[in-house]
Amino acid sequence: MFPESLESSVPPLRAAVIAVGLVLIGATPVQALSTPAITVEQGRTQPVFSYADAIREHVYVESSVDSDANGQLDRVRVDIIRPNQSGPGLKVPAIIDESPYYDNSGRGNETEHKVYDPAGNLAKFPLYYDNYFVPRGYAVLNVDMIGTTKSDGCPDVGGRADVLGGKAVIDWLNGRATAYHADGTQAFADWSTGKAGMIGKSYDGTLANAVAATGVKGLETIVPISAISSWYKYQRSNGVVYNYDYMSYLASLVDTDPAAKCAAVRAELDAQDGDDTGNYSPFWAERDYIDGTLGDVRGVRASVFAVHTVNDMNVKPDHFSTWWDALAKQGVPRKIWVGQYQHVDPFDFEGRRDVWVDTLHAWFDYWLLGVRNDVMREPRADVQVGPTEWITQRDWPVSEASGQVFRPAADGTLGLVQAGKGETVAFTDIRQSENAMVANVGTIQPGRVAFTTGELARDLRLSGTPIVNLRVALDKPTANLTALLVDFGDDSRIDWRRGQGITTLAEESCHGEASATDDGCYRKVVTNMVTRPLEIVARGWIDVQNRDSLSQSSPLAPGAYGEVEWETLPQDYTFKQGHRLGLVIAGTDSTYSGETATGATVTVDLQRSKVRIPLVLGAEPALTDGDVMARRGRWIGPGEIELPVPDNRLF
Repeated sequence: MFPESLESSVPPLRAAVIAVGLVLIGATPVQALSTPAITVEQGRTQPVFSYADAIREHVYVESSVDSDANGQLDRVRVDIIRPNQSGPGLKVPAIIDESPYYDNSGRGNETEHKVYDPAGNLAKFPLYYDNYFVPRGYAVLNVDMIGTTKSDGCPDVGGRADVLGGKAVIDWLNGRATAYHADGTQAFADWSTGKAGMIGKSYDGTLANAVAATGVKGLETIVPISAISSWYKYQRSNGVVYNYDYMSYLASLVDTDPAAKCAAVRAELDAQDGDDTGNYSPFWAERDYIDGTLGDVRGVRASVFAVHTVNDMNVKPDHFSTWWDALAKQGVPRKIWVGQYQHVDPFDFEGRRDVWVDTLHAWFDYWLLGVRNDVMREPRADVQVGPTEWITQRDWPVSEASGQVFRPAADGTLGLVQAGKGETVAFTDIRQSENAMVANVGTIQPGRVAFTTGELARDLRLSGTPIVNLRVALDKPTANLTALLVDFGDDSRIDWRRGQGITTLAEESCHGEASATDDGCYRKVVTNMVTRPLEIVARGWIDVQNRDSLSQSSPLAPGAYGEVEWETLPQDYTFKQGHRLGLVIAGTDSTYSGETATGATVTVDLQRSKVRIPLVLGAEPALTDGDVMARRGRWIGPGEIELPVPDNRLF
């Protein structure tokens, strides 16, 4: 199903086309070719097709859904740009960016919108994919998600309409669906090889994940960037609700039609979302692409090049980590970039723009055209470890990372030794910000308990997902719990909370060819840096009544102890020598949750409580208590500082 070499992946006809290109490039200058063909040099397709003269057209693909219940199947608007020579005699693959944002929030760091010419075709395609890839022998399709821009229907935020609209486009490219021109005549993709790749950031990348999970034939690869893999995880964490009535809000945001048109769909979203319990339900199962009812990871036929950042507090990093693990279990060919910014496209990672474009080029060449290159022989993971510093490794997280158990003690220390029998601490589930939770950690506060190591004797790299395990008793049926892993120590860090972690400059760089209306040039960026005495490294939340099941609430009998285990968000972070590692346990997190605090008193049995942190120790000996030992007694730590709440836009 997943080719690993050119010999097994390239049909004879396509291999012949590439071979012809190689012969031509060796015998004749590119500029002299009267009839360009797809041409390859040094493992990359070459820009031999004119961008200015490319064919620009649009069609309406008939989907299998009637999301606005008007008695007609929704049609999906597809804007196409492809080489002038493409057609029955020269078939080309398609790169697809399906989006709900083309006429509202826009795309990319510069919020570009679709711009139409008098004939109704696009004069400007947002982003650089068209400028770069069309000259190299690709078609680029900008698809309006159902219910948005010029497509019919109503958005249903990750459900059937969202997913099956994109699937219909892949089906049309392969002759399995019908499309029409604006004049009503049938449109045929006689220029298509049938092979397609989907790419996009945020909601766009989410659609790529979703369509891949249907198992549609012809979708050869996806490049999901900061993408959702489960809408439950996007709006919930173990029963804790991030936002209320969010699904209907987002549906309204991306739909620029009159409000009455899709009011019934939005009302149904509110009725089915289960905000009152926070539980997983059939509503969320339809919107789960790992193990859902509409699609799941077992159906994925496409290779996956995932990009995400560990500080993305919009599409939180558990979306990529759980998706990544599930893909690995299915043997899906995959590659990953793991960054340190907030909700940022890799095109805007400082110092990585050229590397990104070249890697993406190699990826599409390999999977859509069968070009021989090294993209699948390179290390699987690229990981950011500084503002412009990246390392490569065999996989993510680091396979050598092993779970190191840290244990809290009643005196506020965090070490490797288990607390004594009967040692407990208690706090009240109140609603407070993360700033308040981590301030003055050595002082007794009614709304949290905190534990810190001594000054670390060596660097400790976290790579993966920490797990918190507490034995607690409540005086009410449930409580919201927050766990924070904190790095205490003055340091200069990427300021991902401000401006997504980047500042946009005036200077531009250009990638691809230009027309009079679309130049493919974009402003450069630099990384925002800040010096602070602490950083919240990992965070996780749970509603105690969901400790055993996400689908069913199970209140804890007041006064009885119960085990509560949950994962924090994943991270890749180095606690430096001389810093302190802290664990804070608190109630309702007002920074990221819309929940009302329960007011419950939470008693923690310290002997039976721990946090397991995946640490990369390398060739060094196992961690000892001497590496992390704190003096008996409480270390006070820095007072409350202002940690800005990041911009959590979904585009």
